[in-house]
Amino acid sequence: MALQIFYDKDADLARLEGKTVAVIGYGSQGHAHAQNLKSSGVSVIVGLRKESASWNKAESAGLTVATTAEAAKAADIVMLTVPDELAAQLYSEEVAPNLVEGNYLAVAHGFNIHFGSIKPDDGINVFMVAPKGPGHTVRAHYEEGKGIPSLVAVDADPSGDTLQVALAYAKGIGAGRAGIIETTFRDETETDLFGEQTVLCGGLTSLMTAAYDTLIEAGYPPEMAYFETIHEVKLIVDLIYEDGVANMRYSVSNTAEYGDLTRGPRVIDDGVRVRMKEILTEIQNGSFAKEFILENRSGGISFAAMRRRAAEHSMEEVGARLRGLMPWLKENRLVDRSKN
Repeated sequence: MALQIFYDKDADLARLEGKTVAVIGYGSQGHAHAQNLKSSGVSVIVGLRKESASWNKAESAGLTVATTAEAAKAADIVMLTVPDELAAQLYSEEVAPNLVEGNYLAVAHGFNIHFGSIKPDDGINVFMVAPKGPGHTVRAHYEEGKGIPSLVAVDADPSGDTLQVALAYAKGIGAGRAGIIETTFRDETETDLFGEQTVLCGGLTSLMTAAYDTLIEAGYPPEMAYFETIHEVKLIVDLIYEDGVANMRYSVSNTAEYGDLTRGPRVIDDGVRVRMKEILTEIQNGSFAKEFILENRSGGISFAAMRRRAAEHSMEEVGARLRGLMPWLKENRLVDRSKN
């Protein structure tokens, strides 16, 4: 079945006229959604805890800010961009009591809707707009006149126009410039988790760390190990991003390409594929979601310990030192923690 892909011409921002959008949260995705919608002429209010460190950041960006409950009550469309582990309780306590029949609940990731942690009332329209990139990239691309492809899905449509409203929202954050792909909450959630765990975050960082450690243990200088196994990853990924794997292989040396084709499959072998299938099964049957939710309910002690150990790895210190020799990397940063 072919995917339905929409573009700016297929979406009408007039669907958002007279409506207020509350963006709940002001992290990576939240700041991008709120600022892009405002730049597109949409009425936006940001919902945060009164003590949130992001309150001043949002106000400094020219946005109206209120408590989560106040923002939800004032809005026709409520977009949740808070972390998955916080969304269900926040929705139950501060958002749900302030929704009325005909309102729209939107999410930037299907996790809580798909796994049943959030169950909106029957009269609420429910949709998803999920950019396929970090929020800082969503904002940067919008400012450059470009866009990040986004997934769109409808879970509940009592008003009969939820897809059209979702498309307008997606256009407002710039997604229509690149493509708005219609999907389902199930497909978005499960493929997103799988991609994050096996390649984009988990697989890639574990591969880089293992390669770095192998060179260090063999006696090579840490600076050389960092450049060869971590720093240059961006250069290779940029070539793939630009025009596919074949474009990368065209650009690199014959030696590199031969090593790619003959040694790569020895690293990522059939055993890796078996473990990938195990990970996908854990996502599909909900065991990963249950594990993640329980970890956070218990205070996230194991999570914090893993995060601390990773931050203390020698490659982080070596990388910081080497990046300090390249001051241009600090120019036009995607992530500026003082602002976003």
